[in-house]
Amino acid sequence: MDDLLNIYVLNLLITLAMFVILVFRAWIELKNYKLMWKEIEWRRTYEAVGRVLRAEKDLFTGVEGGKELYDILCEMFMATKS
Repeated sequence: MDDLLNIYVLNLLITLAMFVILVFRAWIELKNYKLMWKEIEWRRTYEAVGRVLRAEKDLFTGVEGGKELYDILCEMFMATKS
């Protein structure tokens, strides 16, 4: 009877350890998911700003120092210069 109780306790400990490991892995996955989501949002923002910069290039180049500002903004938002 004592051996059976030891086996049940060992089984319980193993089950609890597996549960703790699963919770830890889920927490890590949640952190990675949030990080990836932020990266996707930044990429969308960069693409939108790039489209606006390309569309308004004449506005930037029409003022004094606008070409330099346009180049800096294109570099900052990783937009292709057209």
